[in-house]
Amino acid sequence: MQQQFAQQAAASRAVTPIQTAAEARKFAEELMEVMTSLLTVIEAETELVRAGKIREGMELEPRKTELSRRYVSAILLFKASEKYISLATPDLLAALHRHHDVFRAMLQVNLTVLATAHAVSEGIVRGVNTEIQRRNAPQTYTASGYRAAPSPRAIAPIAVSRSL
Repeated sequence: MQQQFAQQAAASRAVTPIQTAAEARKFAEELMEVMTSLLTVIEAETELVRAGKIREGMELEPRKTELSRRYVSAILLFKASEKYISLATPDLLAALHRHHDVFRAMLQVNLTVLATAHAVSEGIVRGVNTEIQRRNAPQTYTASGYRAAPSPRAIAPIAVSRSL
């Protein structure tokens, strides 16, 4: 993870800022194309996860990773060139902001769906673990007639394979 941040920082230092209106327009088209492509993948992933097709959703990961990398590179170039773009092509800047607002909203929907799927699956695993522990622990009662809590020795962890 730190290596990835180091690579991004090195890339941001090596970025040559946009210097002409033609470069700015070409850049904007490329950035919008990357955001649109990434949104297409994210929307597909969201629909698959909502339908419970997690495995199919995971198959989109390589494409999503590549588009995310291209998006981060474009944002680094944008940050290096924002001052020029805002002065030379303010209409282009406004269009990029509008497109990015839609992009951000769709990302939020995707993150919400993924967080919900994660919470549901975690709840299922916890429920299975609780049931396994309940069945493995001896059912005894204390002298006062209450159910005895299982000893730490009776509680065994479960192993979960994270690959589907």
